[in-house]
Formats: sequence, C-alpha cells, structure tokens
Amino acid sequence: MRTILVINSKGGAGKTTLTTNLASYYASQKVRTAILDCDPQGSSLQWLRKRPGHLERIHGANATPTNGAAPLNSHRMWIPDNTETLIIDTPAGTKGLPLQNLVRRSDFIVIPVTPSPVDIHATADFVKDLFLVGGARSGHAKIAVVANRVRNSSPGYEALERFLAALNLPFLTRISDSDNYIRAVGSGTGVFEMEEASTLAERKEFMPIFKWLDGQAAVPVSDRHAVKTDNVVRFANTEKIAARRSTRNPQYDGQILLFPELG
Repeated sequence: MRTILVINSKGGAGKTTLTTNLASYYASQKVRTAILDCDPQGSSLQWLRKRPGHLERIHGANATPTNGAAPLNSHRMWIPDNTETLIIDTPAGTKGLPLQNLVRRSDFIVIPVTPSPVDIHATADFVKDLFLVGGARSGHAKIAVVANRVRNSSPGYEALERFLAALNLPFLTRISDSDNYIRAVGSGTGVFEMEEASTLAERKEFMPIFKWLDGQAAVPVSDRHAVKTDNVVRFANTEKIAARRSTRNPQYDGQILLFPELG
C-alpha cells in the first residue's frame, strides 16, 4: 500500500482540496483508494458523504485522535487490506508524536503552501519541525511542495518562489484559486470527474503531482533545467498499480465503507 501524507501545520493551506482531488483521480483510474481523515473538522469525510453513487467508490475512515491519543496507532484496523493508495488528510497544528507517527508511516509527503507572507513564515517553521521533530530527515518518505490557492495577481508569489527555492525541495506545481475546486468539494467529486472541457486548466495543474507520485522526476525550483537523481521517485505507475490487485480480500468490491465516528 502506498501512503500519501498531505500536511502543513498552518490552517487554510488547502489540504482537503489536495486530498480529495488526489483520491478521486486514483479512484477514477480503478486504483483501490482510501482516505484517512485525521482532522477533527472531518472535511474529507463530509466530501465522501456527498459523493455520487455512480462514481468509483472511495473508502473513508475517521482517525481523529481521542483522549489525547496519537493518530494512526491502529490505522490498519480501519483500512481494507487490499487498499492500493491511502491518502491522509491532517489537521492544522500537527506536531510532536502525532507528526512522528504520520511521517514514519508515509511514503510520500505533499506540503501545500499559499502565497502569503504569514503562510510562508508558518510553513518555514513547519518544514523545520518536519525534519527535526518529525524525523523526515532519516525517514524514507519523499517530500515535495505545492503552491496552493494561487491567483494570477498574487502579490506574494515571488516571495513564495524564493522560499521554495531556499528549501531545496521539489516544487511540483501551482494550484489556482479556481471556482471548479469549490464546486468539486461541494459535489463530492474531483476535477478529473467533472466535465473535461471546463476543467482542463485544473487537470493540467494536478498532473505534475501524479507524475511525481507515479515515478517521474520533480525538478527543484532552484534547478528547473536539470533533474537530480535523488529527486526521482521510483514507483510503479498508476496503470501498474491498478493491474496489481490484492487477493487478500476477494470480497472487496470497491464500495465505500465510510466509518462512523470512532472513539
């Protein structure tokens, strides 16, 4: 099972938008997909409840910590054994032991950041915690950054570019502040499940993320013309994932198993 962690300790970075569009894309490609929602707001689970019945099903599980417990301590109890792609939506303010647990269990970490001075400063502190406290430096997870909720006139975008270059982490793409993302969240769908002609721009924005996740190179902001080998993720492409079906639970038919509140 491939695990993708969408995380930033700053609220309002657009983590749920990323989570739901990643999940809906992989589900539409016949990849058995699950969302683990660690956010007490439960936005990803609310999105799943709105999901139309004719679309590919996505498993949803509530992993909100209760009584001070760290999330994911027994997450495999909540996720089908033959899940192929697990996407974790996280709350703002994740730190300490919960952060360590999340990082340790992840294969990929996607950090969304918005182009405002406040968010850039907060994300810089989070990246420091990710490496020093979360254990990302010694872990196996591949890490990349996504610029989120970017407007054409965003005054802070140049500062964001400089910030991403200073991190020396792969910068994947810019996700626009498009109304299509709002419509998708409200309808329980993703932009790859909406009318293609009206979502071409948004689909193009997301494709660099899928290329990175599925084994192609991401180029750091500071070196757009040369791909470094340590930034190349070696993982089977989406088609191979879809073809490699688990036999551990042959009764699994892809239908949603939306868990009630746990705890």
